[in-house]
Amino acid sequence: MRYPASEKLGIIRIVEQSHLPATRTLDQLGVARRTFHRWYDRFLEGGPEALADRPSAPSRVWNRIAPEVQDEIVEMALEQTDLSPRELAVRFTDEKRYFVSEATVYLLLKAHDLITSPAYTVIKAAEVFHTKTTRPNEMWQTDFTYFKIIGWGWMYLSTVLDDYSRYIIAWRLCSTMCASDVTETLDMALKASGCDHANVLHRPRLLSDNGPNYIAGELADYLDGKQMDHVRGAPFHPQTQGKIERWYQTLKNRVLLENYCLPGDLEQQIEAFVEHYNHQRYHESLDNVTPADAYFGRAPEIIKRRERIKRQTLEYRRLQHRKLAA
Repeated sequence: MRYPASEKLGIIRIVEQSHLPATRTLDQLGVARRTFHRWYDRFLEGGPEALADRPSAPSRVWNRIAPEVQDEIVEMALEQTDLSPRELAVRFTDEKRYFVSEATVYLLLKAHDLITSPAYTVIKAAEVFHTKTTRPNEMWQTDFTYFKIIGWGWMYLSTVLDDYSRYIIAWRLCSTMCASDVTETLDMALKASGCDHANVLHRPRLLSDNGPNYIAGELADYLDGKQMDHVRGAPFHPQTQGKIERWYQTLKNRVLLENYCLPGDLEQQIEAFVEHYNHQRYHESLDNVTPADAYFGRAPEIIKRRERIKRQTLEYRRLQHRKLAA
């Protein structure tokens, strides 16, 4: 247990004035001999004031980032307000070649009152798919979502997403959700990925739900002609297609901030966000690289470079700490 300075001084006085040996007195008081002698040495050296508990935290922390670096982080946060603390930490490391952790950025922004609560509820998908993919174009996920255009009606977005990298390979805005809309989107995906003419051992498998457009004979004939297998999720279990469901939520959180009166306006916003999502948005489940980095094989080199920057930054901070302590 911890003793205040006054009690430590009282124990010292009791031991000094006791007619019993110090060892027996300390045993009766329930104080370890080593602890007492440490107190007594401090008392003899500095008097009663030296008995107060010393702060456990060091006066200088070698890993603390410099004030000028903190200012740069805050400045970047004010310039790029759409970035989360995680994305901001990765962006700062990539652009400034100086490693900062997500926790550091969060605490810094919190201190400057720059953290806001999300305006949406996160949908939790399954941890992993039961047949986890290991390379791009091994399996594609596809699904529809809907948007309402004022004075026009409903439009439906068909998307093909690469399961391994979460890269949006193809998408199109449709007026219906027919099997023909699915096949047209797949034609775009096959062309964009090069799988329509490349000599590959296995075409991508297609993962979808059990909607009428996905169990239609027209789609089955199309997939047979393209030598593509079809996997369907369990009924009433959207978590099977959790990646594309999460993509649609991310898209709508941004796109539905505005109202649209023409399909072309909505299409422009979707196109801009797909470009941002594929090539600029750091994805946490991909070790904070973009879907395009994972899809085109750039991820290992980027992750290796960040580890190198982290080691160099930590070594630099240690050297600065030693200079100040010298």
